[in-house]
Amino acid sequence: MATIKKPVKKIINQVAPAIHRIDATEQVLGRLACQVSILLRGKDKPGYQYHIDQKSGVIITNAAKIKLTGKKINQKVYYHHSGYPGGLKETKMMMVFGKNPALALKKAVWNMLPKNKMRSVIIKRLKITN
Repeated sequence: MATIKKPVKKIINQVAPAIHRIDATEQVLGRLACQVSILLRGKDKPGYQYHIDQKSGVIITNAAKIKLTGKKINQKVYYHHSGYPGGLKETKMMMVFGKNPALALKKAVWNMLPKNKMRSVIIKRLKITN
């Protein structure tokens, strides 16, 4: 009697999630944001593929001690539009960093992630504490 072989389900591209902890004391904002975006996407792993979510998380501490270089604190402006005519709002980085330094870092990382549907999913795995 012949036995019928059942198809074996192959488990491919399984990803082990990683949690990275970073101390932001005396680190430059842009360089730190670049490192964090690479870790969140999983580009540091040898099995990186751009279409697979690597499920890596990052926890950043001491965001209030980030170093800003140049005249960025006075000259950088964040823009937001309400969607209505004349609804362009602008906020200086000094105000954003003064109220919540974590928000300035989060905005920098947000802009370094790829502009697709995965960006909002990836940014949820970023935790920042002051």
